[in-house]
Amino acid sequence: MDDIQFNGLKYLYLLLVVPTGLTVFYVAVFHRKRTLLKRFADAGVLSRIHVYASESRQRRRAIMVIAAAVLIVVALARPAWKAEPEKLRQRGRDVVFVVDVSHSMSATDIKPDRLSLARLAILDALEVIEGDRVGLVAFAGNAVTKCPLTFDYGFFRTAVKDLAEDSVTRPGTRIGDAVRKVLTEIFTSKERQFKDIVLITDGEDHDSFPVVAAEDAGKAGVRIIAVGLGDHEKGTRIPVRDEKGNVTFLKDGDEYVYSRLGWRTLQEMALASEGGRPYRVGPGETIDFASIYRKLIGEAEKTERETEIVKRYRERFQPFILLGLVMLCMEMTVSERKKR
Repeated sequence: MDDIQFNGLKYLYLLLVVPTGLTVFYVAVFHRKRTLLKRFADAGVLSRIHVYASESRQRRRAIMVIAAAVLIVVALARPAWKAEPEKLRQRGRDVVFVVDVSHSMSATDIKPDRLSLARLAILDALEVIEGDRVGLVAFAGNAVTKCPLTFDYGFFRTAVKDLAEDSVTRPGTRIGDAVRKVLTEIFTSKERQFKDIVLITDGEDHDSFPVVAAEDAGKAGVRIIAVGLGDHEKGTRIPVRDEKGNVTFLKDGDEYVYSRLGWRTLQEMALASEGGRPYRVGPGETIDFASIYRKLIGEAEKTERETEIVKRYRERFQPFILLGLVMLCMEMTVSERKKR
């Protein structure tokens, strides 16, 4: 038999509760009956009455009820096996989320902080993604691919939730290098149409020529959707947390270091590609990233990909329900009376 999978796996936990509960119930009932019969015997009544109930038949009925409950629980878990190959034709775009995880993304001018909002925004967009391949790149002083292009949205979701400052070991912020990494290592096919970079950052850059990288992306037909997080006027101090959890703020000598949104840079990057768009999220503002994704990417022109063969498991819960009902019907037909 092929591998078995359960599409309602959470219901299998009932196997720890339902049979045990019913077993305890029947044991208590049988014990109560025996106790009452002993009282009749001690009073001299049992010898004068006919007891026709068979304890073995009662146990048989109890076993049938417990077995029926187990079968119904297994049916609720929706078992499936006998995987059958199925051809799928995918229509969609390739979308890589490029997320800044540098230290300045811990600033709290955006609540709860810039990086946390970036994670929440991507997870929000994931709810409306259909048919697109998605990837994830984290960057600071260098760029690291956290998730290659994939249809496995579950794996992608996990990679997004794991984004943190330590996702990249080298400090700094090099936006241009991150864009170039996507162009050279992820968008490797000759067909550059139907591809998007969603850049989420505070826009501060350390001499990596991000606008030049964006222009290269535009020439290759790759759109850049730039989402800037932070205060672009006054800026905000960058928190630093020590091993004990105490929070201070980053200093350069005696002066506090302020992080400001590099809005002009992000605007130039987005406008360097046809169809690119910049978005700014400042203090006290929120962003409906699902709507933005649906409008800019979900409704954009898509490519039809090659046919993909996937395995579909057919659910086989029906036999378990049928057997459970049969067991219950049999239980009702079994008499507790002894054979004379």
